[in-house]
Amino acid sequence: MNILISNDDGVFAPGILAAKQSVEDLGNVYVVAPDKNNSSVGRRLTLFKHLEIKSCELDDGSSAFSVSGSPADSVVVGANYVMDEKPDLVICGINQGVNISCDITSSGTVCAALEAVSLGIPAIAVSLFVDPKTAYKQDEKGEWHIEYDFELTKKVLHDLVLKIKNKGFPEEVDLFNLNVPSNYYSEDIKITCLSHKMLDKKVIDNSDEEKADIFNYPLDENEDSEDLIMIVSDLVKEYPEDSDGYALIVEKRPSLTPLNANMTYQNLKDW
Repeated sequence: MNILISNDDGVFAPGILAAKQSVEDLGNVYVVAPDKNNSSVGRRLTLFKHLEIKSCELDDGSSAFSVSGSPADSVVVGANYVMDEKPDLVICGINQGVNISCDITSSGTVCAALEAVSLGIPAIAVSLFVDPKTAYKQDEKGEWHIEYDFELTKKVLHDLVLKIKNKGFPEEVDLFNLNVPSNYYSEDIKITCLSHKMLDKKVIDNSDEEKADIFNYPLDENEDSEDLIMIVSDLVKEYPEDSDGYALIVEKRPSLTPLNANMTYQNLKDW
């Protein structure tokens, strides 16, 4: 089995190494990913412009390739240039953050998986939902950082890929969107649908005292806060019981959403 792994957090993000380690016993694994963070870029492609591709080394000493483009670019480059044969499966992740609901169309992780589907390759987008109450740790200097625990995500991803290797994808399913909570109540996967949305968004300016800390940091030297606005978001709290958000955030268990790239609604008759 030839497996291509990419992501949107960048080739040196810890999640991509975790993804590689989770499936390297199941086939030949190739890693091709953006050279820097490309979160929330959707399915952006770099056409008729030069891209720089470099060989690099991951923290475990294994080889990878960085691409000076988007996650979707990396999948195209990996499948059509780096690999001698078309991959049997593309894995995008492990993303350091949640990717649920119809908001996945802005996700670089999920849209890289969609790009794979357009190339005729089944794909998995996989994300780790980090609970800030348990993930933030303080080091010896008193500085705060996020500690990512990929162990359950690696296990769930491995088992899913093994099942796909043995049985193939379900009929009419192009890709799976897998989300795993870091602070979980159950390891049992729930098959879900997309919830309506993940984020409540608003626009703030320098008059918003509640969001002042977010708005004022960081400012470039040439920026004047009088002329600036910012889009901010909060995670939605309520979800339908059969949705990805409910499984992940309320039930705190892995959510697996089967998706089809053809978004056509088939039953429009008497409109």
